[in-house]
Amino acid sequence: MSPASQDLPDGLWLFDGVCNLCSGSVTLVLRLDREGVIRFTPIQSPYGRQLAITHGIDPDTPASFLFIDHGRGLEKTAAIGALLRRLNAPWRWLAFVDRLPRRPADAAYDWLAANRYRLMGKKDACMVPSRAQQARFILEPPTIAS
Repeated sequence: MSPASQDLPDGLWLFDGVCNLCSGSVTLVLRLDREGVIRFTPIQSPYGRQLAITHGIDPDTPASFLFIDHGRGLEKTAAIGALLRRLNAPWRWLAFVDRLPRRPADAAYDWLAANRYRLMGKKDACMVPSRAQQARFILEPPTIAS
């Protein structure tokens, strides 16, 4: 576990807020995650940029999203699997994606990530959560009690 991940909120999804595919995925998970266990931060926010840099993701040209799972920062198919395990059935059944052979699964992820704007488009600004969704978005680093 990296020291940078230890104090992060569990179940935190760092996503590209201007990517239509990414924002659409966030919107879907907001609907599916009825217990509200998954939280979100766009990479375009100051906190998102800080997380990206800390975890080796270029915030200006992100090639992956990041999911914080029990203190571990996960990317690509490992992140997808961990995120899906947080959802109720039948969605959690799709978490087997991180059990597929890693190299070809991550290669497919890399191809989709590299082509996401061309395939799905890009917004001029980050998605704006509804008033009801705002509590699930973390835009500032959490304060650590001393």
